[in-house]
This record gives sequence, C-alpha cells and structure tokens, in this order.
Amino acid sequence: MGEAERPRVAIVTGLSGAGKTATSKLFEDLGYHVVDNVPAELLADLAQLVADDPIRFHRVALVLDVRVGDAALALQAAMGALEGRGIEPQVFYLEARDEVLIRRFSETRHRHPLATSRGSVAGSIAAERRMLEPVREQADVVIDTSELSGRQLRERIQRALKLETDVNGIALQLISFGFKYGLPLESDVVFDVRFMENPFYIPELRPHSGLTEPVRDFVLGQPVTQRFLAFTREFFDFAIPAYQAEGKTRLTVAVGCTGGYHRSISIAEEMASEWRRCHDGPVDVWHRELERS
Repeated sequence: MGEAERPRVAIVTGLSGAGKTATSKLFEDLGYHVVDNVPAELLADLAQLVADDPIRFHRVALVLDVRVGDAALALQAAMGALEGRGIEPQVFYLEARDEVLIRRFSETRHRHPLATSRGSVAGSIAAERRMLEPVREQADVVIDTSELSGRQLRERIQRALKLETDVNGIALQLISFGFKYGLPLESDVVFDVRFMENPFYIPELRPHSGLTEPVRDFVLGQPVTQRFLAFTREFFDFAIPAYQAEGKTRLTVAVGCTGGYHRSISIAEEMASEWRRCHDGPVDVWHRELERS
C-alpha cells in the first residue's frame, strides 16, 4: 500500500470531561469517520475494514476510554490490529486539571463513568488518572484542555495531524429559496434579492427557472445585481478568514426571492461560480423550491 493510499487513523483517548466529545466533532469536520468506544472484540474487524477499503476509510478516528473497561488493553488491541495491517495510528490523549474537570461535571450535570464505584467526582477523577497512566505514556500527542478555547483545540489537532494544507478551504453550501415558503433553518447568512427586477413579470421568462440562460442574463444584466455581487465578494473576502479563525469549516448561505424560482437561483449559481474561481473548498448548491415544481 503506497503512502498516498495509506489510511490515516487517530485514536482519541484521555480523561472523562477533558473534551473528547468536542474533539470527535472536530475530527468529523476534518473528514474523519469517528467510531466511539467500539468493543475490544471488534477492533480487529474494524482494522481489517479500514485496510480493505482505504479509499472509503481514508480518515478514521477511534475514541477509546474507560467506558470500554480496560482502556490500556483496548489501546494495545487497537494499535496491534492496525499496525499488523500496515496502518500506523496516531494517539491523542486529552487531559485537564482536576478543578477544571470537577467544574465541567458540575456545570453539565453529567455523571462520571466511574462514579458508581468510586464515589465522589474527585475520587473518580483520581482513579481514572491512575487507570489511564499507561495509555498516556503511549500517546503521540498530549493536550491539556484546561485553558483551551474551541479554536485553540482545533489548531492543536490540525498541527499534530499536519493537515493544514487540506483544511484551508471552507465548505460553502448555497441554498436558493422563496421567502413565501419560509427561511431555510440551517442558513448561517441570508441574502434577500427581492430588490432586483423580477423575471416573473416578463411573460416569456415566467415559465423558466433561474437556471436557464434567458432568465440568468436578465437577472445578471441589471446594474443593481452587479453592485450586489460586488458587495458579496467584498463581504466574503472579509468574513471567510474570520469564520475560519473561529474554527468554522462549513458556511451555509441562503439567497431568497419571492418564489425562489428566478432571481435567487440565478444569483446562487453566480455566487457559486465566483466562489469556485476565487476560494478553496467544496461548493454545493441546492435550489430548494425547484423540488416543488
């Protein structure tokens, strides 16, 4: 198996309350398949699955901690199964100071996984530290999350993974919609283009969507449209680096007109074309109201 084809496997472990859930979500944003606490008996099968289909499972993250029972044994089993198939895993160990962990458990009201047998949260944390010491010693990356923001945690993970060149782009999803059918709930940014002249009132254009050349030319040919597109270019040039600095990997932009059939479609398509020319990252376009046709 060539280096380019070799899957990247991360093993995420560490103390309860230290941020493994947030880290799992970060790995998902980076394109990893995240498997949380797979039983030790299935680790060999999982490793074989990854080895057999390195394209589908090019990036995989396993979360292993005290919930599996003997975490040290589970880690050894996972590493042995992967290394035996030519896959070198990278182990991330998350920890935090005792007072920080106690505060997090208090704020979230979550029960420590060792609470039943160890009594207090403080006693459970101390017991877990002892149990996971052999795991910590084998970690490639140890991260103390006590004072880390979400962005700082993401940066630490990206540096350790050496994926900076892969994640510079932010994924853009554009949604065209009609205001009379309601706002797309998933949108981060909404543009209202109802100030543009409406092709609906041009009899020869009314039956055709914003995907057709006559409607597109009519919409994009308006001076107000060109001013609007210039504004959006300036806005994205300013906003995208700020979104990325806060750790955002996907931006959903909704473009709406009255019915979502003419102006919003043409504008969304034009914005997508400009984005593909000027920015890194994938672009998806969904014309919501076309599905109503």
